[in-house]
Amino acid sequence: MIAQVLRPQNLQKALQQVIANKGSAGIDGLKTTDLKSYVQKHREALLERIKENKYLPQSILGVEIPKGGGKLRLLGIPTVVDRLLQQAVSQVLTPKFEHEFHENSYGFRPYKNARTAVGKAWSNIHEGYSHIVAIDLETFFDEVDHCLLLNLIYQKVKCPLTLRLIRKWLRAPIQINGKLVKRSKGVPQGSPLSPLLSNILLGELDKELERRKLRFVRYADDFSIYCKLPSDAKLASKAITKYLVNKLKLKVNKSKSGIVKPSNFTILGFTFVSTYQKGVKGQYQLTVGEKAWAKLKEKLKEVTRKTSPKSLSERINKINEITRGWLTYFKGSSIAGKLRDMDGWLRNRLRYCIWTDWKKPERKRKNLIRLGVDADHAYAWSRTRKGGWRIAQSPILNTTITIKRLKQKGYIPMLEIYTKLNPSVYEPPYTRTVRTVV
Repeated sequence: MIAQVLRPQNLQKALQQVIANKGSAGIDGLKTTDLKSYVQKHREALLERIKENKYLPQSILGVEIPKGGGKLRLLGIPTVVDRLLQQAVSQVLTPKFEHEFHENSYGFRPYKNARTAVGKAWSNIHEGYSHIVAIDLETFFDEVDHCLLLNLIYQKVKCPLTLRLIRKWLRAPIQINGKLVKRSKGVPQGSPLSPLLSNILLGELDKELERRKLRFVRYADDFSIYCKLPSDAKLASKAITKYLVNKLKLKVNKSKSGIVKPSNFTILGFTFVSTYQKGVKGQYQLTVGEKAWAKLKEKLKEVTRKTSPKSLSERINKINEITRGWLTYFKGSSIAGKLRDMDGWLRNRLRYCIWTDWKKPERKRKNLIRLGVDADHAYAWSRTRKGGWRIAQSPILNTTITIKRLKQKGYIPMLEIYTKLNPSVYEPPYTRTVRTVV
């Protein structure tokens, strides 16, 4: 297999992928933009070391990123050279395992994504499987057992050099706050190989769920089981928790695990709202979870922070980029009402930034006159002692810095993007009809 990994075509494809993914530099400081020239210069020596089993991966750079709820997630960033080789191995390994993965596994697989996972969950619920076993794996990527994982890979891969290379990556130390920490378990979350390795291990969970004839949806380490009866859900929860702990040696977060109804269930940012459709009980419409709304609001707050040194056009361009990506992901959900409120809040944030940018009272007075305010009112409002946020919500700015004027600067309301993406979902104001969408 190592010959397949080191084929020029495979390495070239891996090189292009790593460069396209961009990403931060590893512990050696080498950037993706410098990788191509580095490979051209050291290619032969690098391949020789691998073939002679003398290649040693460098330490992984540990970076903590906000996870939500005040918690941090540790990402492991290998060097770009290690990322190149891991990508090359992943490209050869994937076809050997892909055909055996379960159809209800949606994470990091071709022609599958988060939206198809959510669609399957919605379908299960509407077919009457409304007792959901939600099991949270505690720090999954940090708990993967190396021996168990390597044994599963060995069943398909008999090449000693490839197996040793994977083992070296798994055992490479991680640098956290300047200190090297040994690793005896876990898969670095952030390496090109980690999605495949996680699917290989959790593929065993899929087989167990299939053996027990349970309906489930799994996206990487995020999975849920769907049952018709509460008693079935309790039995499934106990059996699968026991399997995860004893067989796969993973930790289950009991405080975040349990049996829930669809209205209390969140999957990949989506949640479900109970409704009636033609008198039939048990129907749910797709909507967006509170955490996803909070993350969006936090991103928009950062862009529209008055102390942030950005021009209005820079702020608007960034807002459009964030909202378009967010709404594309949550396409099909029933969120028109909330978007209308969010748009109003966001426009006031922009008005607040504009008011702050005007700074001096005389400049405020002149700008208000240019926007059509009479001289007396312009003078009075430019000298007001009211706070900027209060002014942003006042009629003086609402009637001058209008939606039309903001649009002329490039601003696109979220509700407008939403209606273009979901022409059959949008409900005009005061319409009570509810539609179920996936």
